[in-house]
Amino acid sequence: MNSLPLATPALSLPMTIHLVAALVSVALGAWQLVAPRFGQRHRGVGYAWVVAMAMTAISSFWIKGRLGSAWLDGFSFIHGLSLFTLVSLTFAVHLARQRKIVAHQRWMRATFGSLAVAGLLAAVSPGRVLHTLLFTSAPQFVASLAQ
Repeated sequence: MNSLPLATPALSLPMTIHLVAALVSVALGAWQLVAPRFGQRHRGVGYAWVVAMAMTAISSFWIKGRLGSAWLDGFSFIHGLSLFTLVSLTFAVHLARQRKIVAHQRWMRATFGSLAVAGLLAAVSPGRVLHTLLFTSAPQFVASLAQ
């Protein structure tokens, strides 16, 4: 078998935590959107999703890149989305505890939407690690398996 040198970017610990937490957030968030919305299972999965989302948002503050402004020390609008995520998670949990379910659902959907937007932006932006993983490393890996 011919082995191709794979162009896999090195992932720092914050990037690894961020990527794993984001993937868990996508899976749990999608489950919450389609599963019945009552009972202990919904609450348990919901709290796990909140923790994964918080880990995703918090870990982003250790990831700075070329997209960030020099005067902001490498932070970008995506970090603003992380702040929104932390605030919206707080509001959503508070609203659920107050039994204001419709408002809770709106905040949770908005938070899940911000996760989707951030993921899509990272995936389609050349120079981002996720873009490199999806459009360089993964195709090269699949090609190496075919040989």
